This record gives sequence, C-alpha cells and structure tokens, in this order.
Amino acid sequence: MLMKKVSAVLILPGILLAFLLAAALVFPAGAVAQENLTLPEARIDLWPEYDRPEMLVIQNFVLPASVSLPAEVVFRIPAASGGPSAVAVRQPDGALYETPYTEEQAGAWIAVQVTATTPEIVIEYYDPGLTKEGSMRSYTYQWPGDPAVESMTLRIQQPAQASQMTITGGLGTGTVGSDGLTYYVKDLGEIAAGQAFSLELQYTKPSDDLTVSGLPVQPASPIQETTAGSVQLVSALPWVLGGFGVLFIAVGGWWYWRSGRGDAKQTTPARARGSRSSGKLKGKPAPSDGEYIYCHQCGNRAAPGDRFCRTCGTQLRGR
Repeated sequence: MLMKKVSAVLILPGILLAFLLAAALVFPAGAVAQENLTLPEARIDLWPEYDRPEMLVIQNFVLPASVSLPAEVVFRIPAASGGPSAVAVRQPDGALYETPYTEEQAGAWIAVQVTATTPEIVIEYYDPGLTKEGSMRSYTYQWPGDPAVESMTLRIQQPAQASQMTITGGLGTGTVGSDGLTYYVKDLGEIAAGQAFSLELQYTKPSDDLTVSGLPVQPASPIQETTAGSVQLVSALPWVLGGFGVLFIAVGGWWYWRSGRGDAKQTTPARARGSRSSGKLKGKPAPSDGEYIYCHQCGNRAAPGDRFCRTCGTQLRGR
C-alpha cells in the first residue's frame, strides 16, 4: 500500500511510464556493481500500526553521483513481507513516481532490482514481524548488510495512543511533526558493506486502532494565491457585488414591466365598464345592450336615434 502522507507515492501516468519503458529499450540501464556501491545517504522509516496492524518500513536510498543513470540497483527486504508494496524514484521537485522493478526470493530475503532514473530510490514494504501481547508491542528491524552507507538514520513514528517506547541504543531526539505525531530520529552513522545489524523496538498501546484513522484530512499542499482553481475573495468581491447589483436591477425592471402590463389589462376593461354603466345621452339613461341596433350590412352598433349606419351609410332596419 502506498504512503498516506504528503510525501505519498504517486501513480506514474501511463504516458510517462510508456516513455520510460521505451527509453529503457533504446538505452538499456547499466547494472551497478553492488560490491563497490557506497550510498552517501540512507534513511529507514518505521511506522508501526500506521494503516495496517503491521510495521510499515519505508527505505530511502540516495545513489552516489558516480552512478550513471538509468541504472539497475538491487536491495534486499525480508521475504516475510511478501515483496515491496511500492517502489519509486524521487524527482528533483520532490515528487515520487513508481518505477519498474523485479523481485526474486533468496532464502529469508527478497532481492528487489530497481530501475533507477533519479538518484533517490524509495522502497516500501509491510513487515508482519510486529508482535502483540496484550498492550505490549515489540518489533525487530534487520538490516541485511548491503550496500555500504556513509550516513544512515533511523526515524520512528510513535503511534497514536502509544507510550513507553524504547529501542536498542536509545530513541534519539523526539520531535512533533505537522500531523501531530511524535517522531524519533536516531543517527546510526556509517555502515560498512556486509555489516548486518538488528534493532529491537518496544512500546505499549491500549487499543488496536490504526494511526491513520485518527489523522485529520489535510491538503497535499498548502492553498496559496498561485494554487490552481483558487480565487481571492478580496479581489473578487467588487465583481461579485457588481454582478448581484446588475441582477437586482434586471429583476426589478422585469417586475415593473410585468406589473405595468398587468395594470393595463385590468384597468382598460374597468374603464370601459364604467363608461358603459355611467354614460348618459341627452339626459336619458344609457340603453342596455338589448336596446341597441346593429347595422345589418357591416355589423357596427348604431347610436340611439340613428337612422343610417355611421360606418357604411346603410339605412338601418326598423328606422
């Protein structure tokens, strides 16, 4: 399983992976002479009960500048792990990308041959050697003894709820990380080629809860002004308010126009009805619709007393 922190291993895009494979065919990676290989730096991270009830081991190796890249390098991990969970190379910008590798078991170890395209290699695996007896936890880390390392450090993540942590030779300096967990860094110094060693780790923990279950969700990187998709509220506020103002004016104008049309439709018939009910002719009450005479030629209504149609001039019947 890949690391679940900010430095988590990212999946290599298919196009880039295909490019690397094609480049490997055109420019085959040279095998490094392991017996003469000396790493300038190596760091071993131990994360007990992080996202599995096992020990997550993260090994960071830095190749010397004398190694021509791409190169084939071999590292050994315990066979009990079943093989690496992730193998990656670190790019100059700090990003991690998975890289091709092969593995072959030899006794208690698995030889992992890595195609290194950058100087820094990261190998992760889960070691089931973490044992539990009630609240007591114990684990033994084993270094196979190859290759030689000029400066090796061990960094141990103290699980959430854990206490009374000890390790062979002392824990070293403890610091609190950005995730709120305590990390102990132990300087192991120079390790000669073929110098195998083991370190015993112990601590107590009252529950089987995994560390990752209690960690807060955090962005992969801080959100800044230059972060893609981010919008600065202060600079965008005038535009937002202006947009709401235009929308408000448009809705108000539409409402006023609709109200005016509604009033015209209602008041016009009302005025017509009023003129018909209150209209008078020569002091006489206005006749009802039944008393009016309509022209049989054009259909227009004649006024009381008319003998001829005022529209077409036809003599009205009954007049």
